Amino acid sequence: MPTKKQTGLSSGVGRRNGSASVFGLIAIYLGAITLAGCGAKSDAGGSDASAPQALPVQVLVAQAQPIANTTEYLSILKSRHSATLNPLAEGQVTKIFVKSGDRLKAGEPLLQVDPLKQEATVNSQEATRAAQEANVRYAKISLERAQKLFDAGVIPRQDFDNAQTSYDAAVAQLKSLEHQVQEQSVELHYYRVSAPMDGIVGDIPVRVGDRVTFSTVLTTIDEPGALEAYIYVPASRARDLRLGLPVKLLDENGGTLSETQITFVSPQVDSDTQTVLTKAVIANRNNSFRIAQQVRAQITWRTQEGLTIPVLAVQRINGEFFAFTAIKEAKGTVAHQRLLKLGEIVGNDYIILDGIKPGDHIVVSGLQFLQDGVPITEQIQAVKMGSSQDATGKQKHNNPK
Repeated sequence: MPTKKQTGLSSGVGRRNGSASVFGLIAIYLGAITLAGCGAKSDAGGSDASAPQALPVQVLVAQAQPIANTTEYLSILKSRHSATLNPLAEGQVTKIFVKSGDRLKAGEPLLQVDPLKQEATVNSQEATRAAQEANVRYAKISLERAQKLFDAGVIPRQDFDNAQTSYDAAVAQLKSLEHQVQEQSVELHYYRVSAPMDGIVGDIPVRVGDRVTFSTVLTTIDEPGALEAYIYVPASRARDLRLGLPVKLLDENGGTLSETQITFVSPQVDSDTQTVLTKAVIANRNNSFRIAQQVRAQITWRTQEGLTIPVLAVQRINGEFFAFTAIKEAKGTVAHQRLLKLGEIVGNDYIILDGIKPGDHIVVSGLQFLQDGVPITEQIQAVKMGSSQDATGKQKHNNPK
């Protein structure tokens, strides 16, 4: 029968042997997993080395299309059928017959300036004219009497000539007074301001009781209809200006509001701004434009065929521009890096001057993962490259006068 010591020893050895067996099994299991993982990686590495996977990219086919050479300027819309009214007589405003927004016919009254002083002047002139009419009648009677006496030989020739002279002077004085009365009566009409044409009344800054002078702006009359875009072009481009050049009016998002053409080119250069005034008539059939409104005007200088490339498809390295094109080789399609010569930006594209020819497939996606010679698979985009419909040089000039 074993002793207690022997029993404890035997139990301890058993526990150690059991623990060793467990640890051995775990080590074998982990080793097997490690070997399996290494084998998988080795297989995957061998597969990649033997056949690299092609990178899917999107491409655009380079196509020649119309490219417009344009420049944007800030224009001001003005009307040939708009009038700013100033008083033709000084005085105090006594009546205002209209309000802003009213539609008037030509000749209808707008406001009244106090005419009392002018009416007194006219009345005085009328009285003077009436007195002179009496003088003329007396001079005529004297002349007729002198004529009879002279014919009878009673008075000398000199007395008759004096009577004739007095009558002629009285008649001349009467005509002068009549003209003065007419002049003062015409001026009396100036104290009532009337609409010079059919139109809509603008803002009326004066109020009843205000004193107005010849320089005071009373209101404006605007007749709906065609407007003119006043475009101030720098003198450096004056040689390119000519009648008939296409003009587009653009909104804040670059959308086309109206299309027209240049109808006037000033023969002179403004000495203050060094710009040349050009005009383009705007139909404004829907009254969508307002007088004195500032609008972006785009002048198209010329249109020519060319190639463009999206800005995002271009890489710049050490000051040089590059793009990737898809080239078909015997083993498949690969990406090939090309050096480009680019022009100005047209919309969201560059104008291509050299490096790409029509029919080339330009890579437009995944550029950050590409290198020269990397295998790729093409997916041709249906969208046409470029934006020739609303191409713009984005060269803006703010030269409102």
